[in-house]
This record gives sequence, structure tokens and C-alpha cells, in this order.
Amino acid sequence: MIASSVALRIFNTARTMFGAALLSPELLTDEEITSGLLADPGIRELAVTVVKEETSRAAADRSWILAFLMTLLAIHLGRMGLDRTSLGLVSPGFAVLGDAFVALLLAFTILIPSLLATGKVLQLLESRIWQWSLQQGHAMFVVPRLVLRWLLMMRLRQAVRLRLARCSYASALSRGLQMGLPLSAILAATTPVWGMSWYFDTENWAAGIWNSWAEQRTDDWRTAMAEALPTSPAADGQLPLEVQPEGIIESEDFSFIIIGDPGEGDASQHSLRSQLLDVSRQPDVKFVVISSDVVYPSGAMKDYESRFWLPFMGVTKPVYAIPGNHDWYDALEGFAATFFEPDAARTAMKARVELDNHLTSTTDSHIEQLIAEATRLQGLYRVPVQRQKLPYFQFQTDTFALFAVDTGVARQIDPAQQSWLEEGLKAADGKTKMVLLGHPFYAGGHDQTDGIENFEALKELLTKYEVDIIMGGDTHDLEYYLEQQRNSSGGERLVRHFVNGGGGAYLSFGTSLDWPKSPITEEWAIYPSRQQVVSKIDATAPFWKRPAWFWTRQFGGWPFSAEWLSAAFDSNQAPFFQSFLEIKVEPTQQRLRLIPWGVNGRLKYSDLQRSSSMTQPNDAEIEWIVPLKK
Repeated sequence: MIASSVALRIFNTARTMFGAALLSPELLTDEEITSGLLADPGIRELAVTVVKEETSRAAADRSWILAFLMTLLAIHLGRMGLDRTSLGLVSPGFAVLGDAFVALLLAFTILIPSLLATGKVLQLLESRIWQWSLQQGHAMFVVPRLVLRWLLMMRLRQAVRLRLARCSYASALSRGLQMGLPLSAILAATTPVWGMSWYFDTENWAAGIWNSWAEQRTDDWRTAMAEALPTSPAADGQLPLEVQPEGIIESEDFSFIIIGDPGEGDASQHSLRSQLLDVSRQPDVKFVVISSDVVYPSGAMKDYESRFWLPFMGVTKPVYAIPGNHDWYDALEGFAATFFEPDAARTAMKARVELDNHLTSTTDSHIEQLIAEATRLQGLYRVPVQRQKLPYFQFQTDTFALFAVDTGVARQIDPAQQSWLEEGLKAADGKTKMVLLGHPFYAGGHDQTDGIENFEALKELLTKYEVDIIMGGDTHDLEYYLEQQRNSSGGERLVRHFVNGGGGAYLSFGTSLDWPKSPITEEWAIYPSRQQVVSKIDATAPFWKRPAWFWTRQFGGWPFSAEWLSAAFDSNQAPFFQSFLEIKVEPTQQRLRLIPWGVNGRLKYSDLQRSSSMTQPNDAEIEWIVPLKK
């Protein structure tokens, strides 16, 4: 009660401050209005007239601002689509708020300071021109005087508007929106032309809001889903949450594909499609796993057709997935309906609704609609899905164990998932173990667990059980690290870390551009290389981006980061550097091979930026070989 009273008091105080008059229009003196101008009665009279006109049109100006904002809302609704979910209803509104913020930023940091600075510079000249324009002169100067007087009146009106903006915070806000909204609208309309995405597109800013919201709830939601679903072994001895793709015989070789962060539905994703289909059609490939961020920007079901079903059309092997942070922004509804078994999806979504005390737009009928839509699309596109029960799963043979782990938004796992993972790792003792994560431990040449206690604890858990291969998505490129560890007997063991997030989303150009001189491990590799990124941007960046590109290349984007500023150069045109990995499990050869594929086929060592310890010939095709323990 006390907290509520204090909050209400603060709100009322803020409202009073916002509406309070700092300077009443009636109190504006002639000197204030004409400051810097010729102290002429004619000018003062004109200024007073302008003040009255501007004051009387305040209501019309507010209507104009509202109409502008509603138009922007309609534009965003048209682009983003509308459904009956919270995401579909609220996201366009967040985009409009972003437009308003950009408008105020432009007004108060560029437009208004420029006008004030110009006024100071032209102050003396302006006074003399006013004096000349008010004089009666020769007839031949009538037109020039009228033109100059019109320009001076515009300048006077702008000066009066800025003075009136000092009357209250509301007046200042209104003036900022009036000045900035036209430019903000131009930016919103031309964002695709500029090739800027994510950081520069207000339609994606809502993702940041959903990220903060989902970060607080993901573990609770996932726990509720797990508790609502039975995870005990099946009667045939199947391990908890184990998937069983068809056609795998224990003693025979087989392959599977892991593709990370695919789901933008644009040219960057489709550039990889032909290779994905060719590899997936090979007889020894038995299934496909999507690791992290299946659908951008917020995992909504309305985006699945263009960003999952269409790009994967032609894949006839079972497709499993673990979600990335973006997939959790709609409380995992689109993901669950698409990849969970229908009964499991129904149970999981209802468990989440119950946990949230039904404070959600998700109803039982909406859940049924989501599952029905996913089933309908599966029938049309014939991509085999709906074969797992939760956002994490395992797959094991006599020699190999794969664990797909959901690290959610906050790079951590809940107690239920940790218990399941430990049980599975114990059952896989003596096998070659591979763990697939939503986020990598190593990326950009740095240890991503630093300062994240729960993520570091997960790394220690995998070290304890001597996991051999650890792979994560989230960072949009291909990276490799060879880490040396000690095994339980005190001997040396090698752990291979991979970032596999280049499956279709915009590439993290800043990672290559800002690659450290001393990465976290002695042996490492990254694709695309800095030279490949520089060459692409040099070839494709239009002239208006050249200054920003020069600043990014020479100064690392200071005072920002190369990663942040490099988003301005995300162009959906060739060359493309997207990639995925084929994992070949070969018990007949007692080995496992990891083979990276790019848009033109298998990648070669010449495609990599790599450490000096990797001495393979440039023209050799890349493969990382890991011995099978049994």
C-alpha cells in the first residue's frame, strides 16, 4: 500500500511537471521575441501577430502530430502484419514509439541546434535585411523585397516557435515531434533502401522490449512445460526426451545437418537453400537440427511460412530444433506448435498460460489454431516436424551422444533441464559427446561466459562430464576453437568449440572486423574472414555509406563498436557467406567428421581466417575430425 501511494505521488508530480508552464505565451515580451533582431516597431508587431497565430493553431498542430503517428502505425501494421497475439498487436505500436523517439532525437540534437547556430551567425546580417525590406524603395526592388520578407517571416516564425516551445515540457515535446516526424518518416520508409537492419529499423526495436520481458520468464515457462509433460523413458527403453530419426542402424555410418540462426526469410537465407537441399538429400543424412533463432524477429507463427516452411521446402528428413532468444519472444508459441508433437505443444502452451494466471491473449481456442496452422503448413510443404516434446532433446547411439540444450534468453538452463542433461550425460559415459547450445561459450575470440554465473556453471558441468564437441548459435558466422583440458585421469583432452550461426540471418560482420589479436585459444578459425568482409563492403556499400564505412574500418566504429555500426552494411546481395555444418558419424572408421558448407559447396581452408597452427593446404576442403571413443 505504501509503495503504491509513493508511486502514485511520483506519477502525479511528473504529470504536473510535464504540464506546468515554464513560460506563458502572454509573458513573452517584445524584447524576448525580437531578441537579436532590429528593435523596430514593425518587426515587434509582426512578431506579436505570429505569436497569436502560433498559439491559436496549437490544437491543429496536435491533430497533425496524431495524424502523422496514426499514418506511421498503419505503415508498420502493413509491413509487420497483424494477428491476435500480444506480439501482433503491440509490436507495431513499439515501432511507432521508436519513430517518435527518432523524431525527437533528430529535432533536439540536429535540427534545433542548427537553427539556433544559424540564427547566431546571421544575426547582424538579418537585422540589416529586415531594415532594408521594410523600407520603401524603387519599384524594381519590389519583388526582391517581397521574397526576402517572405524568407525573413519564415525565420521569424521559426524563432517564435522555438520561444513558445519553452512554455512547457508539453510544448517542447510537441515542437520536437513537429520538426522531427517528417525526417523520421523518411527514415522509416527508406530503411530497406539504406540496407540497415536491426539497430536502425524501429520495427525491430520491439524485439528488444520482448527480450527484456522474456528474459525474466523463460526459465519459469520452460520449467512449467517440463513439469506438465511426462519425461520418463518409454516402454522400449527410450531415454528421456530422446528423438529417434528413422533409418539409423547402430553399426553403420550416418550423417545429420546442423544449421544455426536461419530465419530471416530474405536473400541471405535463400542463398544457402540449394546447398541445404542437396546435402539433406544424401542417403546417409538422416535428420536436420536447427540451433537457435528459427524465426526472426520474434518467433511469431505468422512469420513461419516465409521464414521456415518456404526456405526448408524440399527437406524430407526429420527436422528438430532448439529455440534461440528470438523464438521465446512470443512465449515459444510458434516454435512449440511447429516442432512439438501436437499433444505436447498443447500441454506446454496451456502450462505456460496457467503459470501466467491467464494474463495473456492466448486462449485454448488460440492454442488449437496455432497447432492446426502448423499441421496445415506441414501438409502443404511436407517438411517433417512435430517430432519432439520440449525445446531440448537428446539422441544417442552406441558410440555417439547428441544433447540439444535450450539456453533461452539469459544463457542459462532451469533446474529441470539441468537434471535431465546430467542424467543423459551419465548415460552417455564412454561415448563421444556433443552438446548443442543456443549460445556459444566462445565467440568473437572471447570467452562469453565471463561475468555470467549460470552460463559459466553450465560450462563447468560440460567440462565435468568431458563433452568433446560444444556448438552454439546466436553469433551469425562460423567459428572454431580448439581448447585443451585435463580429463578425470589428469591426462590431456581436446574440446572443440564451434559457433554455427551463419545459417541465413544477417552476418555478424563486426566479429570479423574486430577480431582480437590474441583469441581465447591458440588454435582458431573464423568464416568469413576480415578480408572477405572488407572486400564485400568495399564492393557493395553505396556512396552515402562510405563515411560510416571509413570510420568503422579505420577506427572500429568508435565510440560505438564495429559490431554495432557494421549493421549499416548488411546488404542482401552477393557475395554471401552463410554456412551450415554436416556431421558425419562413422563408426566404421571410428571417427566423427564436421564438414562446413557454404553457398557454393564445401568450404576450403582458403575461406578461413585461421591461426598459424592450422597448416592445412589452402585448396583442401575443410573437415574437423574427432575420434569416436567406442
